Amino acid sequence: MDIPKAKKPRRKPWVFAIGGALALILVTVGLGRLRPAAPSVDRASVWLDTVKRGPMVRQVKGAGTLVPEYIRWLTADTAGRVERIHVRPGAEVKADTLLMELSNPDVQLQMLEAERQLASAEAEYIQMRMTLETQRLAQEATVETLTAESSDAARRASANTALAEKDLIPALEARQQGEKAGELTRRLDLERKKLTVVAASMKDQLAAQAGQVERLKAVARFRRTQVDSMKVVAGEDGVLQELPLELGQWVTPGVLLAKVVKPERLKAELRIAETQARDIVQGQKALVDTRNGVVEGTVARVAPAASQGTVRVEVSLPAQLPRGARPDLTVEGTVELERLANVLSVGRPAGAQPNGTMSLFRLMPGSDEAVRVPVQLGRGSVNAVEVLQGLAEGDQVVLSDMAAWDAVERVRLR
Repeated sequence: MDIPKAKKPRRKPWVFAIGGALALILVTVGLGRLRPAAPSVDRASVWLDTVKRGPMVRQVKGAGTLVPEYIRWLTADTAGRVERIHVRPGAEVKADTLLMELSNPDVQLQMLEAERQLASAEAEYIQMRMTLETQRLAQEATVETLTAESSDAARRASANTALAEKDLIPALEARQQGEKAGELTRRLDLERKKLTVVAASMKDQLAAQAGQVERLKAVARFRRTQVDSMKVVAGEDGVLQELPLELGQWVTPGVLLAKVVKPERLKAELRIAETQARDIVQGQKALVDTRNGVVEGTVARVAPAASQGTVRVEVSLPAQLPRGARPDLTVEGTVELERLANVLSVGRPAGAQPNGTMSLFRLMPGSDEAVRVPVQLGRGSVNAVEVLQGLAEGDQVVLSDMAAWDAVERVRLR
């Protein structure tokens, strides 16, 4: 017997559509609330440091070289050809050690000509002095003669005047004798003036000729000095560091011939970046690494101007230096600027600039995630920087260069 089945009521299609739409909306909202996965960074590839509070030493560092405190540069006074080289670089020399010899026939001829002119001028001086002395003596003789004649004429005139008054001789004869005495007196005055002029002229002419002789002596001394300078001596006790010449080479005036140094007294010349050198002053403490040991020195001088982005700082060093210290040795120096007593500081991040603001990844406590936070920095040192805002004591931050993750706000350290 057939039993009829009961038919289920058909659901309407729009019910399914509404249900599907609601499910899609819920899934979309849920996915939207999920944070994107943080990129992973190998913990061993980054540098972490902890923010701490306490003293901080501000320092700046720069590379440099050891240079002698005393250097004697020997340059050519005149042109010449290198004839002999007696000493090579590295040898110890005394002040009178002959280093090399130059030759130049023209300089020799100039010295001989200067000496000839000097001898001629000295002979002229002697001849002039004799001539002028003869003239002066002749004029003095003339004055003496006129003095005697004038005195005799005056006595005769006086006697004739007395006789004329007694009518013993004519008055005309007495008057003539008086006029003759007056003439001789006037001539004597003129000759005395002439003697004064001759004496003054003699003094002036001899002084002029003597000045000419002295000038020629100076020229001759200079020429002799030029000749002597072609025998190059060390001039100071020390070590011959440079002698950049070869036999037969022609040198011109001013060319470097040799360099003599005193290697027992060295100083460090550091090149500090111009952005870090503004607080360096004379007298600050400095540490110089000579590769064979670290020595303590003092800032002796700071260059007044920068060159190629650096400032030259001279550091005086003690007399006793580590074994192997020598001129032109490459060194690294650290200058201590100041000591800060109680500040919040952290290791210096890559690209950090003092008194600036930068973003750092701070490690979340109890997690392996690091979140980007803005940090305001203060005074900086070689390996540390002061923290003004953005971090607290005990925070761990990433100091490595994180430029590859500039587009994300957090990373995971695996």
